[in-house]
Amino acid sequence: MRIPGTSRRSLGRDFGWLWAAYAVSAYGSGIGFGAFPLIAIRVLHSGPAQVAALSAAGLAVGALVAVPLGPWVEFRRKRPVMMAMDLARCAALLTVAVAYALGCLSFAQLLVVSVVVAAAKIAFEAASGANLKALVKPADLLTASGRFESTTWTAMVVGPSLGGAAVGLLGPVTTVLGDAVSYLLSACGIAAIRGHEPDHSQPHSFGLTGSFELGDLLVGWRYLLRSPALRPVFWNSVLTGALILATEPPLAVMMLRQLGFAPWQYTLAFGLPCVGGFAGSRLAQPLAARLGRHRLMLLFGVLRACWPVGLAFTPHGTAGVVLVIVVQFGLVTCMGVFNPVYATYRLEHTPQKLAARILAAWSVSKTLITAALTALWGVLASLTSPRAAIAVAGILLLATPLLLPRRDQPLPEPAPARAGAGVAGTVTAG
Repeated sequence: MRIPGTSRRSLGRDFGWLWAAYAVSAYGSGIGFGAFPLIAIRVLHSGPAQVAALSAAGLAVGALVAVPLGPWVEFRRKRPVMMAMDLARCAALLTVAVAYALGCLSFAQLLVVSVVVAAAKIAFEAASGANLKALVKPADLLTASGRFESTTWTAMVVGPSLGGAAVGLLGPVTTVLGDAVSYLLSACGIAAIRGHEPDHSQPHSFGLTGSFELGDLLVGWRYLLRSPALRPVFWNSVLTGALILATEPPLAVMMLRQLGFAPWQYTLAFGLPCVGGFAGSRLAQPLAARLGRHRLMLLFGVLRACWPVGLAFTPHGTAGVVLVIVVQFGLVTCMGVFNPVYATYRLEHTPQKLAARILAAWSVSKTLITAALTALWGVLASLTSPRAAIAVAGILLLATPLLLPRRDQPLPEPAPARAGAGVAGTVTAG
């Protein structure tokens, strides 16, 4: 199975099904991009404060709910966990469509659904990352990551445009329904994987009705903060992503309200540059072969941080649209190159026996910090101006490359096999 427009090198049938599941979910998320704020504004007539709260609170509470899921995922078969999280997101989103059809949709329901979706996403990513590390050979991790990255950017080019057309023709809840169906199809794709997956459950590991120790929750963070290989990349990734996402609400206010851009101009300014992300993801592997992975990660870690400050100088009219497109194209192209190399580096330096807990800790931290900075930048934009808030974030981003490791770090030694260990065995991605 092959996604059109990508490398022809085969990584096996099971990876093909995983990739197909990822693709349909990515396109569904692209179609549903911005659906909740749109519903809150157009259906529930919510104000700016409520829309901001929907975004920040959903991420923050969802991350807190997901904290105990890391250890829970670690000791379970990953494919059923991934399917369960897809089905949970599908069911939660379907309740929005049903409530809308019955005329009883509320802001509280949107908030609860956003929490469920955020928590399920963290658990899914922890299980998926742990399995990808075992599903493909170490030499193929960059190829696999590059395919996921190119699929993500392609979905971001096509999805929002299709979603906008669907909203115009069929109403604001249509894209939520499409997103829900994509999660159902993703679960079906994961179920089609036939590779053997050992059972990693342990009598002493906690379950939904069992007990667990606090140390199980903290082991992922302890490893991240003590690892000389992962700690700098962790802080760079979390802070860079949070600062970029925190400027989205002020940028939307500046472009749509202060500069008077039409909605189609706003969509075009952020959809068209995603072509650069696709191109960057295709260049990641040949550039890594030529420059070396670590040097490439440092170079594009610096380059991606240089673009966002330019958004603070966005003028009125066509020149403003062109400037945003150029800046966003440069940013996402650099991200398209950087992200597969960074994802490969992270998986290579993550011990298999701790993979789910480390990746869950990573996702929880990123989500919480993003929510906090989004709220903080909303306050900063209110006290000063959206343009000033964007400029401050851009200046801070220029310092984030200093967090990247100066030298390539050795890979962790594989843990010796122990009879009955049950934690570190090879699992099959789903």
